[in-house]
Amino acid sequence: METNNCGNHNNNINSVHVHTDDEVLNRIYSPLYYHILTPTCLKHMAREWLKEDTPSFDFAGFVVGEKEENAILLMKEPGVIAGKPFVDAVFQELDCSIHWHVQEGDYIEPIKKVATVSGKVRHLLLGERVALNCITRASGIATMARRVAQKAELCGWKGEVAGTRKTTPGFRLVEKYALLVGGVSTHRHDLSSMIMLKDNHIWTAGSISQAVKDARIVGGFSLKIEVECRSLQEATEAAKAGAEIIMLDNFSPESAEKASRELKSTFPNIIVEVSGGITEETLTDFCTSNVDVISLSQLTQGYSTIDFSLKINKAGKDLSNPTVRDV
Repeated sequence: METNNCGNHNNNINSVHVHTDDEVLNRIYSPLYYHILTPTCLKHMAREWLKEDTPSFDFAGFVVGEKEENAILLMKEPGVIAGKPFVDAVFQELDCSIHWHVQEGDYIEPIKKVATVSGKVRHLLLGERVALNCITRASGIATMARRVAQKAELCGWKGEVAGTRKTTPGFRLVEKYALLVGGVSTHRHDLSSMIMLKDNHIWTAGSISQAVKDARIVGGFSLKIEVECRSLQEATEAAKAGAEIIMLDNFSPESAEKASRELKSTFPNIIVEVSGGITEETLTDFCTSNVDVISLSQLTQGYSTIDFSLKINKAGKDLSNPTVRDV
């Protein structure tokens, strides 16, 4: 079995390293991922979230009224901050302004003031929980994604770590966006963005070859076809049928390495993905040279949220909300 170099990575910070052109470019180019989000989509999502949270009367809002106030957004756990466009959209719907003190994708050590929000106080509080729900989850995903991506990078592996379509209904756009901020691939967004033929499709169609043939009729040249395979024989049939991507589903690391090596020797241009039960802890076992993509559902199903809070800035009040020690 081919071994990867995960266990042999040189962590000596004093070692001489010549930066490649790609490394220099990556330091200069900081992608603005929010440019992939459309204003109309953000506005629609923010409105729906706000309607869900306040479907009728805002009883508590009556108590505070419409005095202009400032609120401080605090990041209270270490992690990668993600989700700023969604927070912006929520408060824009409520005619509040927001000034950010950090950049999307920054790694933050708590407790840190990451933004100041200004507006009518009842509007600030209308947006509070909706905005926090977005940024805590997006930052949780981005933090885990960054950690996983770094593990793969330390191995010297050149492939892509990816999420999956196992996302929260109605919240997929936020989760997929957070994966990008964290530094991993989103994989396909939905059933319309790539053709993936899984076991149920193949069993119903009768064979892998027939399923790929039928899929090509409707997908044409513009959509790639990926086939989920449970053996080298199935993977070979899919490649011969014209699939561009082979997913080795629930393979052991040893079986995945052997199957991917065999596939690449016969079909050098095929993309090999491994998936199924892979976790942050087992990721590096699959980081071998013939594997192009490793996908983990854990990135959108098993992440921990990052704690944030929004506090009206009042003199003499502790915004950090410390634990009560003495009653």
